Amino acid sequence: MDLSKQQHVRLEPRDEFTHPIEAAKNFNESMYINLFDPERKAGGWFRVGNRPNEGHAEVSCCVYFPDGRVGFMFQRPKISGNDAIAAGGMCFEILEPFKKLRLTYEGKLCILKNPADMADPKAAFANNPIVPCSLAIDYEGVSPVYGGEAVDENGNPVEEHPDESFARAHYEQHMAGKGEIRVGDEVLQLNGFGLRDHSWGTRYWQNLYWYRWIPMNFGRDFAMNISVVQMASGRQHIWGMVLKNGRYHFIEKATMDTTYDADHSSESLRAYVKTDEGEYHVEGKVLSLIPLRNRRQKDNGEWMNTRITEGFAEFVCNGQTGYGMAEYLDQIVDGIPVGNRA
Repeated sequence: MDLSKQQHVRLEPRDEFTHPIEAAKNFNESMYINLFDPERKAGGWFRVGNRPNEGHAEVSCCVYFPDGRVGFMFQRPKISGNDAIAAGGMCFEILEPFKKLRLTYEGKLCILKNPADMADPKAAFANNPIVPCSLAIDYEGVSPVYGGEAVDENGNPVEEHPDESFARAHYEQHMAGKGEIRVGDEVLQLNGFGLRDHSWGTRYWQNLYWYRWIPMNFGRDFAMNISVVQMASGRQHIWGMVLKNGRYHFIEKATMDTTYDADHSSESLRAYVKTDEGEYHVEGKVLSLIPLRNRRQKDNGEWMNTRITEGFAEFVCNGQTGYGMAEYLDQIVDGIPVGNRA
């Protein structure tokens, strides 16, 4: 969002918790977090998105195993309010604002030997084993918190059109985490690093034309997040930050090139990043990827199709190796992801 001189970004400890429900049908409040263990080369990402005016939440649990398998579950459990970021067996619990939180999940996962099966969700869930899953992970912040809510000179939220907004209020933080994931008879003990975000406001997944979101961690004192967002109008927004020795340095310039496979899924990437204190060259390799989708029917009956590929990736920068995500969102036009045409 581009702010005027009278507008600014506000963030307070109370923003760690839920916010009043807004009138727009597509009001959304969500929390997302990931975690990757650099020794085990395993991890996952987890999300609850409340949509109280639509009567349901969106709940995702995704686990990447060291051998390339992916465990995945998506639900739309019914909800009637916005009192907690908890639904479908998943719960985000704030223990200390901006410092500590706990994530738990009790439910099931579909275990995919070939994660690409999820391109056809109905067949994937029917033809792959579904097993019990439980997890408990404790997180601590290793960085400042970046972002907040856009407000005007009177402290009121800046309104956006529901068909154009994606995350009016949004903040992120690099984390360290430790915990256990039980999937059927298997146990994954994780001790690593990740990134979380919290957002609220109106959201349709179709409001953005495409984006490339690349959060990565190289350790407690070095991490990065690169975001390239393209609107259908042609307007592009590049932002992000580099965490170095406990301080965020914000990206002033970034470029990124991606190689794709025959299914238009990312295989590798090269990125250049410049901040106020230095330049960085990043090489990334996708280790395991699952293709997901979101569909919305317009008032005229037309379907809009969005693909989101979630790649667990290994990154190399300044001689250090780290892990994180290569998350690519694209609207699908004539069967092709629009970002691949760029």
